[in-house]
Amino acid sequence: MNNLDLDVLASELLRAVRGKRSQRAFSRRLGYRTNIAYTWESGRSFPTAAKAFAVAERAGVDTAAAIARFFGAAPPWLARASLGTPEGVVQLLGELRAGRTIVEIARSAGRSRFAVARWLQGDAEPRLPDFLRLVDVCSLRLLDFLATLVDPRTLPSARAAWKQLETRRRAAYEVPWSQAVLLALELRAYEELPRHRDGWIAERIGITPKEERECLALLERTGQIHLVGRKYAIAPSRTVDTRRDPKAAHQVKVWWSQRAVERLELGAPGPSSYNLFTVSAPDLERLRELHRAYFQQMRAIVAASQPCERLVLACAQMLDLSVQPAPAISGGSPAPA
Repeated sequence: MNNLDLDVLASELLRAVRGKRSQRAFSRRLGYRTNIAYTWESGRSFPTAAKAFAVAERAGVDTAAAIARFFGAAPPWLARASLGTPEGVVQLLGELRAGRTIVEIARSAGRSRFAVARWLQGDAEPRLPDFLRLVDVCSLRLLDFLATLVDPRTLPSARAAWKQLETRRRAAYEVPWSQAVLLALELRAYEELPRHRDGWIAERIGITPKEERECLALLERTGQIHLVGRKYAIAPSRTVDTRRDPKAAHQVKVWWSQRAVERLELGAPGPSSYNLFTVSAPDLERLRELHRAYFQQMRAIVAASQPCERLVLACAQMLDLSVQPAPAISGGSPAPA
């Protein structure tokens, strides 16, 4: 759970959605006789999540496009339900839940399991701060979610965290191995070392000691790690998701896929398979949805897994060979392996 005050953040989000309109004018535009915008923005009360997103839509925010950007593609339920409706909020929370139990979510969110169950089942509507808390707990990408709706730099309480997240994201784009080095510091075997040993991480993930040192220096410079005694420790941070910049994300996907091929050629252990087939267009969409669901469930298992004993690279592609690829995406390539 991050250290953001979600009541304050909810107020700031509503203020950012209002834009340059006065509170009274905006309240009238929404059909209220009272100055409801002041009530919300002062934190005296909050709208439900569905009402908040209906307000955003009224203010000109394309919430459907926002959800598509957040997930990297529009989820199927988006064709049936708007985020500005209770049904849409339930569908979104179900997508984010990704197989996690109500007890797990409630514990992480600091809310009762009865309240969380009612929100997830649509028997009750979460207030905007509670909705943001669920997004944070289920996705670990709250700032990225907010960024699809408004400019995060207009949210005073999140401005510094957003700047730091963008810095860390650039590091993941430019030096992909840095993320593997970062995760290696979570391994129980590293935690059991009496002190940091130069080359220890390099031996385990198959890079050179020089690359290890460069990655550690980058991680330290971007505030992702720091020395505690004689070993590195990971600083509390938000999940660095690389999908925000499609061009850079494409390059990183290609880069990690190449690393997977290299390890496969060397005979690295682990399941690997391929299947070449023909299928109907509707069934291809079903398979793509299954593919997305698999990765969501895998992330849920990873998030709850302890202790950290193995560092794993999972790559999976499903390519429609009947459709010719578009011209190569331009942009700088990540650092070589």
